[in-house]
Amino acid sequence: MESYFVYILKCADGTLYVGSTNNLERRLKQHNGAKTGAHYTKIRRPVSIAYREQVLNLSLALKREHEIKSLSRARKLELIRLGLSTLRQL
Repeated sequence: MESYFVYILKCADGTLYVGSTNNLERRLKQHNGAKTGAHYTKIRRPVSIAYREQVLNLSLALKREHEIKSLSRARKLELIRLGLSTLRQL
């Protein structure tokens, strides 16, 4: 079974981008150069991985991506700072 990653990128302008993928290395390369990167990151390069967590399947990845996207910027930064896989403790 293929695992997935949910990640937060830090963009060159200081903004954050949340996404999910089954191949984190490939997706980072896409965000930083390939035509297949997200439009949001294309105009904010370079981007770097600030946070990542591994999940078991696509369904869980999409659910967790949505959870993280719904957080405030301050909560996302706290997640990055603490390196937590879950915010349920905060």
